[in-house]
Amino acid sequence: MSRLFKTLALMALVLGLAGCQTVKGMGNRIERAVDKVMGSKGQRLDPWESWNRKVFAFNEKLDEAVLKPVATAYSNVVPSPIRTGIDNFFGNIGDAWSAINLLLQGRFKAGVEQGMRFAVNSTFGLAGVLDVATEAGLEKNSQDFGKTLGKWGMGTGAYIVWPVFGPSSVRDSLALPVDWQASPAVVFDDGRKKVAITALNLINTRANFLRAGEMLEGIALDKYTFYRDAYLQRRGSFDDDDEVEVLVPGSSASAPEGTASAAPAASEPAPTVKKPAEPASAAAR
Repeated sequence: MSRLFKTLALMALVLGLAGCQTVKGMGNRIERAVDKVMGSKGQRLDPWESWNRKVFAFNEKLDEAVLKPVATAYSNVVPSPIRTGIDNFFGNIGDAWSAINLLLQGRFKAGVEQGMRFAVNSTFGLAGVLDVATEAGLEKNSQDFGKTLGKWGMGTGAYIVWPVFGPSSVRDSLALPVDWQASPAVVFDDGRKKVAITALNLINTRANFLRAGEMLEGIALDKYTFYRDAYLQRRGSFDDDDEVEVLVPGSSASAPEGTASAAPAASEPAPTVKKPAEPASAAAR
């Protein structure tokens, strides 16, 4: 846990020394570097669709053969209250990283609230196993370094599917090594414990999506397109009321012929895209 606090202190110090202009300049420099790879901002969201579909198919086979059976057995054996406690523990570590990213985004009030949430659950919630903070009115606001880069002005970039890691984008791929340093595994120094906690986090996360996966299997649509559009819709907007990155999945990304574009479930209203008062500063990823 000491490493996590060191990271928190270091990030806060960087924020204080750099200032808003430096942060904005850093975002512009990174975005220009990505533009060289991407070509132009008008490039469609899924230029590597052929390769992405192959990786997606590989991940589906891996999930069907290994991860889903293990997650199903885990869900059947481990009682629900224990799984909830494990969820809370991992979520508590994520809250500390969310607090850092909110501060880096300049959202100081939200960052302080997330920091308080982490402190309350770490002390009164048995290291985060119990979610006391939510009962106290401190709601979760999940953030990561990919969203921070977006807040600094970097566009999402092209959609990418990585083996094992799954859906991503150019921006989120650049942020992945940084986010990994704040994963639950950093709590432990021993290598075996790191592997064990990472595996538990993966299996527990997959177990939480078993029911949703079964529902998706019964929907007659192209799963690749569904996952892609859902990912881009979720990652292409901010929780910040002052700035919303405009993104309409499917309008720029091409779907294969003969497949229907992804749509929300019939029981839920179609998602709407909020338009900012001024043009968005970052291209949609």
